[in-house]
This record gives sequence, C-alpha cells and structure tokens, in this order.
Amino acid sequence: MTGRWLAEHRQERYYRLAKRLDYRSRASFKLMQIDDRFGIFEEGDSVVDLGASPGGWLQVAKERVGDGKVIGVDLRPIRPIEGVTTIIGDVTKKETMDELRVKFGGKADVVLSDMAPNVGGNYSTDHARSVHLCTFAIDVADHILKKEGKMVVKVFMGDMFHIVRDDLEKRFQSVRTHAPDATRSTSSEVYVIAKGYKGHRPRRMAEAGDDKNRTVFTKKGELT
Repeated sequence: MTGRWLAEHRQERYYRLAKRLDYRSRASFKLMQIDDRFGIFEEGDSVVDLGASPGGWLQVAKERVGDGKVIGVDLRPIRPIEGVTTIIGDVTKKETMDELRVKFGGKADVVLSDMAPNVGGNYSTDHARSVHLCTFAIDVADHILKKEGKMVVKVFMGDMFHIVRDDLEKRFQSVRTHAPDATRSTSSEVYVIAKGYKGHRPRRMAEAGDDKNRTVFTKKGELT
C-alpha cells in the first residue's frame, strides 16, 4: 500500500464517519482531535466560532461545553443547531463585531477560527490572504476573549506564518502548532493552539471603507 493510498483511505473514512454520525463537515473531526490532545473545551464554556459555516465545529463545541454558550459567525446562513446562536456577517467589519458583542453578552472562554480565503491557485497569494484573516481573528479575540482564555486558528503554512505565531505569542502563555490526523495529507493548513490569554489592547476593527483590503472567504461545502 502506498502512502498516498493510505492518506486517501483515511480521508474517505472521515467523510463516511461524518455522514454516519450526522456531522456537517469532516472538519468536525479536526476539532475533536485538537480538543482531545490540547484540552480546549470545559463544561459550561462560552465559545465563539469565526467562519462557522456549515456548522461542523459548532456541533462539536456545543457537545463538549454542554450548557455553555456557543455562537457562530459566517458570511453565509448556517442551518439551525439546537442551543447555538448564529450571526450572518463579515468578521472584518465593525458592525458584525458590534452585533457579536450584543448577542454574546459577555466574554468568551474560547475563540475558534476555521476561516480560509478563496484559493486562486497562487500559493503565495493564498498564504498571504490566510494570514490576513488570522490577524482579523486575533483582533476579535482581543475584543471578546477572557483572561486565561484559549484560541484555535487555522492558517496556511508559508513564509508569513511567523506573523501569526508572533502575534499569538505576545498575547498567550502557550502557543503550539498542530496538524490533526483528519487534515488532508495534501493540505498546507495547520492549526495554532493558543492557551492562557494575557490580554492585549484591541486594535480598531475594520470599517466599511476598508473594502479595498477585504479578503474574500472560501465557501466551505458540507462534509468537505
């Protein structure tokens, strides 16, 4: 058996598991594996998920925090999940952040970001856009994350990766990089797990006039 065959077989296994267990995305297993290894969630935690469509991470977060508060934000509508609140909006816009603050009504224990840009085939550009989205996710954390809180953020690896890691190391006591087993073997994505938020003065969230710098998000299909 070749390494490629084994990798493809593994990915097909996660696809079948997601369908059988009624998870909306194969990515659900990435978050489970991250939580199992790094201990992200605790019973009763409050969680914000950025780039939450189609809802696979929301499902896992809700299962693992029980009666805790879970809210997801995405440009696209998310089919309802019991006990989960969703917001349709662009996380790079101030009005979305304002709505998130109102609906969340407090500080989060965990901020998640599985956001990714629309890939255009130029890896350097795709990587730069991924890093750009990560900086917005970190900005959101600066506005809404509790002291000692945790963050999980996806980024494409490349020569700008240090920007994301440096930003997180300024803010958190522990920063680790991890590629879950459920990640495609051909993917350049990794997840950065940050724990022990120290607090940081928030930067200004993007305004409507910043559209020229806007990063276009990937539309993630179900069970992708």
